Amino acid sequence: MISPIALPRLMRIGGGAAGQVGDVVAGLGLSRPLLVTDSFLVGNGSAARLVDVLEKAGLTPRLFGETVPDPTSDSLEAGVAALTEHQADSVIGFGGGSPMDTAKALAIIGVHGGKMRDYKAPRNNTGPALPIIAIPTTAGSGSEATQFTVITDSVSDEKMLCPGLAFLPTAAIIDFELTVSMPPRLTADTGVDALTHAIEAYVSKKANPFADSLALTAIGTIGRFLRRAYTDGGDKQAREHMMLAATQAGIAFSNSSVALVHGMSRPIGAHFHVAHGLSNAMLFPAVTAFSVRAAESRYADCARALGVAGPADDDRSAADNLVGALAELCRDVAVPTPKAYGIDKGRWDELIPLMAGQALASGSPNNNPLVPTDAEIRDLYAQIYG
Repeated sequence: MISPIALPRLMRIGGGAAGQVGDVVAGLGLSRPLLVTDSFLVGNGSAARLVDVLEKAGLTPRLFGETVPDPTSDSLEAGVAALTEHQADSVIGFGGGSPMDTAKALAIIGVHGGKMRDYKAPRNNTGPALPIIAIPTTAGSGSEATQFTVITDSVSDEKMLCPGLAFLPTAAIIDFELTVSMPPRLTADTGVDALTHAIEAYVSKKANPFADSLALTAIGTIGRFLRRAYTDGGDKQAREHMMLAATQAGIAFSNSSVALVHGMSRPIGAHFHVAHGLSNAMLFPAVTAFSVRAAESRYADCARALGVAGPADDDRSAADNLVGALAELCRDVAVPTPKAYGIDKGRWDELIPLMAGQALASGSPNNNPLVPTDAEIRDLYAQIYG
């Protein structure tokens, strides 16, 4: 089997790496980056510090700080205008998954125009696009190393998966010091998101040895350090390990795939405005329990990597241990059910048929070890509500 592998051209990894963004951009022969971020990072001064670094490197940056959580096709319009006015030759995504997703979308629309729905799966977007430099401030999405972006269609509320090499960052700067201020809820949601990426990459029907090695390493690291980072945000060792694991998990699923959890998660985010990592966490134990018998040995490997099974445990027992361990982890980091989150049951039940259809249409469930029917997806949505 030949596995197509794609990675950022450059990566700078370590505490303080964000201070080298000017050298990275200049080294790529670029001079007019659009720095894409959100109001929080503008408000706390982080964006201004990055602009200063860029200017000291002799570059001409422009700040766009208007990204929104779970970006929509409408929210891109102001970014496209800023990109055009600045005559930007590159985009820098600075923040969590939403600023990076926005930057990726702007990189292709800035060259080709059109609407974001023109780029959604199953279309494979190979470019050309503006170079993307990604600087994550959360340890979860892995977007700094993936060939995907996710944008919600403002008309249909569909959370669109847009794939292809056009969305793969040219450079990624992974600086764990940017994550130290993350609050516990965000730490938990992004950490479980990274674990979902790693496990789904490993059990996916598109798994390959390159992605496998990174996925298993990330699973082990998250098992050791997520609870520590959640309990003590100032634990720099835990933060550093979680940041690296999130990037490793991102590389793994970018070169393998995600599966049913992600297929079902996107509609929850679109219709109920639940953060992506949290909606993954709501689904993760139940979907794993549904899928586990179809790839027992693969899930058993994940259990051993996570540290909840040993070499002497048979695959069935180890896989069952994984299901239990995921439920326990979600309890330990206080993942709410949709009911506890405040979602109205009547509205939830009403949207289950639409969400099931959107999950299947995304294509991600086809990568799952056990490919579900529409009825089975509806049942899983019903199971997790309360």
